[in-house]
Amino acid sequence: MDFQGLRALDSVHLGLGRGEILGLIGPNGAGKTTLVNVLSGFQEPSAGAVVLDGADITRRAPSSRARLGLSRTFQNVRLFAGLTAAQNVQAAALGVGMRPRAARARAAGLLERFGLADKAARPAASLPYGEERRLGLARALAVEPAFLLLDEPAAGLDEREGDELAESLRTLPEQDGCGVLLIEHDMRIVMRLCHRIQVIDHGLTIAVGTPEQVRADPAVLEAYLGTGHEVKPRA
Repeated sequence: MDFQGLRALDSVHLGLGRGEILGLIGPNGAGKTTLVNVLSGFQEPSAGAVVLDGADITRRAPSSRARLGLSRTFQNVRLFAGLTAAQNVQAAALGVGMRPRAARARAAGLLERFGLADKAARPAASLPYGEERRLGLARALAVEPAFLLLDEPAAGLDEREGDELAESLRTLPEQDGCGVLLIEHDMRIVMRLCHRIQVIDHGLTIAVGTPEQVRADPAVLEAYLGTGHEVKPRA
């Protein structure tokens, strides 16, 4: 991915399977959000391909990718502020062709699951930040995705809220049958949840492996700290 002569991503290969949580980490400016934007169709790559279940979707719009089972969240939650919490989730379900009655049922179930059932009729703009985050996740799941891309879902949450969100994320592969790509700066959450971790720096993949392998990788240590210290989960 090139931006006016600047290479933001350079021959990055990423594979995600259903039923796994893959962490995507790296220093600020490494290219993580750019990669998610390319995968989800919000930016068109300068070269390369995005393949979903064997089909090339590189030129498909984000809405088309959602109908094929690819969903995402954003660093900024981007809720429909004038709609209620329930309507936000229903809108996502309707957008991929779900019938109105099914969309309402899907929304009710997800709001219950994420502890928002009592906020269903409240305008999304009135929700506290932590609840906005949970609503954004519920909306992303409304499309019944095969693959879910999460861009810093715990950003701005306190430790308790982060732990609660982590428990919700842990259940996604088994309960929803989807693969999860997780961008997250809280290494405590990453190390707890991810089956594999991919590390990028300056647009390049510098490591892929289990949390234990990545935590001890010299290239990862250099990218994060410039030292020989171990990258540890936050206490």
